[in-house]
Formats: sequence, structure tokens, C-alpha cells
Amino acid sequence: MAVNPNGVPSGRRSMLKSKLHRVTVTHADVDYEGSLTLDAELLAAADILPFEEVHVWNVTRGTRLRTYALVAESGSGVACVNGAAAHLAQPGDLIIVATFTQMDEAAAHAHRPKVVLVGPDNRIRHADAEEIAGPLRRQEN
Repeated sequence: MAVNPNGVPSGRRSMLKSKLHRVTVTHADVDYEGSLTLDAELLAAADILPFEEVHVWNVTRGTRLRTYALVAESGSGVACVNGAAAHLAQPGDLIIVATFTQMDEAAAHAHRPKVVLVGPDNRIRHADAEEIAGPLRRQEN
């Protein structure tokens, strides 16, 4: 199977699968081996499995990294950036956590990602939001 320069097999597209929008980092532990530990409720809402690759975009600092997800206690509100990645995030930083999937052309054209808006204390504010392209802004209810 031929592969495009971005690593995706020909005839397939890499699409946003899910996103946790504006999670607040609660811990940064440089001495841990690595990963991103998230409240089980957040992972479930965004359909992210333990050990699944995640992209982490730090809204506060402008940094980006890739790692994998680990599960924190359900309802804990934990968002702990671990290992070397802890140099790129600190408690209080706002982050976006995203996953991607590959799909064929037909599925890609019909695909809608799972977008979860996160509020204070890392509680789910909206579990099935629509993505809004900038410069438009979401109207708060």
C-alpha cells in the first residue's frame, strides 16, 4: 500500500477524531516516565482510550506535543502532564487534547469529530459541541 508524505496510506485521510477543549492542567510531574493522565470522565466523553496517542496543544504557552493517555480517577478533574512534557505545561495552563483517526474518502466527507467543551474544575460543559471555525466565537448560554 502506498503511503503519502504525511504517513497516511493513499486513499485515506487523517481526520480529527475527538477533542477536549480547554482542559486546565492540574499537575505537571517531570519525574514520571511520560504520558498525560486525565479524569476518566473526560476520556470517556471524548472516546479516548488508555494508551491512545494524544496531541496536546497548550493554549497558555503555545507549545505542542504528542504522548499517550492514562486514566485518572473518575470525577477527580485531574489533568497531569507527565515526564519531559511537564517542561511544556504547568498547573493552571489551558490545553486542548486531540486524537486523530484514518478513514477512507467517503467516510471522511461525512465525518464529524467528537468535540467536548470543558469548564471550570475540568467538568464537562458540553459533551457534543460543534466545531466553530475562527474568527467566529461560540455564544455562551
